[in-house]
Amino acid sequence: MKNKINKNGITAIYVRRSVSDKDNNSLSIDAQKAECIKYVGENENYRIYCDDGKSGKDIAHRPAFQQMMSDAKDGEISRIVVKKYDRFSRNMREYLNITNELDNLGISVYSLSEPFNTATKEGRMMRNNLLNFAEFERETIAARVADAYNTKARETGFYQGGKIYYGYVSERRTINGKTGSVLVPSDKAEVIVKAYELYKKNDVSLANVIDYFKKNNIDITQPSKHSKTGRTNMDRSHFSRILKSPLYVRADKEVYSYLSSKGYEIIDDVSAFNGVNGLFRHTGTDGCDYIKVDYHEGLVDSETWLAVQDKKSHNSKFSNNLTAKNSWLVGLVKCAYCGYALNITYSYNVSHTIRWRYYNDAGYYRAKGCLKKRLKLRPDDVEKAVFEAMKERLESIKIAKKESEKPDKETENIKAEIIRIDDEIKKLMDKLANADSVLFDYINERVKTLHSKKISFEEKLQTKSRKHKQIDTKPLEKPMNRWEELTVDEKHDIAITMIDVIYISDENGIDIKFSI
Repeated sequence: MKNKINKNGITAIYVRRSVSDKDNNSLSIDAQKAECIKYVGENENYRIYCDDGKSGKDIAHRPAFQQMMSDAKDGEISRIVVKKYDRFSRNMREYLNITNELDNLGISVYSLSEPFNTATKEGRMMRNNLLNFAEFERETIAARVADAYNTKARETGFYQGGKIYYGYVSERRTINGKTGSVLVPSDKAEVIVKAYELYKKNDVSLANVIDYFKKNNIDITQPSKHSKTGRTNMDRSHFSRILKSPLYVRADKEVYSYLSSKGYEIIDDVSAFNGVNGLFRHTGTDGCDYIKVDYHEGLVDSETWLAVQDKKSHNSKFSNNLTAKNSWLVGLVKCAYCGYALNITYSYNVSHTIRWRYYNDAGYYRAKGCLKKRLKLRPDDVEKAVFEAMKERLESIKIAKKESEKPDKETENIKAEIIRIDDEIKKLMDKLANADSVLFDYINERVKTLHSKKISFEEKLQTKSRKHKQIDTKPLEKPMNRWEELTVDEKHDIAITMIDVIYISDENGIDIKFSI
């Protein structure tokens, strides 16, 4: 059923210009207005609705268009005039929905550039074909813009615009005969530097970092379009992203090795990692991230940045909602067979005056999980053994630091495994030339698997290498010496600083994988 129609209503003139139309004079706002007014007649009753600098891909971001539709529903408009149908919309599905709604309101849309009658089925077919081409053109332009962005991002170290990076502002500069935007430190740069310095400490959390800035009345707001004041406070998620970003590191050879071990595509040669410039992490058209050395100077030294990456990588293994109420080893203890977490349960004596703790295997409740629900090995015994192992680990690190640096057995084993993988890959590649299609596919998959293993080993080797250089046992020695005075949470914080995981079974006992 049609809504109220005012046959004597005004003529709506709709004009739109997108950013991509700026070089087309015939599509300027003034040109569109002039042609439409000439068609309607200067003495006729008309109203102009103008969306300047707005894309035709949808109507959600076009306030003038939405106002026109609202006026149409109120019966104020009898017809709509546009320069071209693609001014109205370039999204075919959306256009059909809108014109269907206008048809129900008895409102026609007239185009000055497409002189055919949309009241006939032939005219509607012509109009729809034109809009299909317009939508194709819009998508093609978007793809070209994305390709141009990625090409420039790969070929130059200039800032490509768009995203605002906290701690920097952009400035036009000429480098190597080319002019572009370069990031330079802003008045917020010191916030970034301090955040890294604070967070790299073992006992400092993101909440502690924010508290520090608040207590010292340091402004940590950033520009925002969604705030009434135009600014919003930085929260933990903002700082977490900042602390992971390679933008802020003064990238050197160690950073190159770290990123390479993570599997990133690195555009520049290792020689470009000079310990001065920062990095951009871009996402290519294939959806994969790549790293490019930029012209801007980093704010944070590589040692600090890498220490923060190791800490964040370690912390990410533990759920934020885990609490250390039942044991200071929560989140660290897993079944040696199925790999699932071991949870603590309790049992009591008859008078309920004595409580015993047990490990229950979460893998027992999974499909094809472990057959054993409860372990005989008690949490009390595990905690005691782990604490003794932690003390021994700290002592061995202190002794090792006094001696000349010697690669440990695990490091040598990792290096040997990398050499073995490289050798197998080389042999497989030699067979490719004479391989049929079946063997080719097998070799290809095997090489991918081996390469993935190699990346994992190289990452572990880099982490061990950095930790060997950076470990400072002093912050751990003091709390370890007064262990019984610590709370469960304090013990837990020290444990996750020193340990990656603890595998437990009744048959093989306790296997501790230290992270330091």
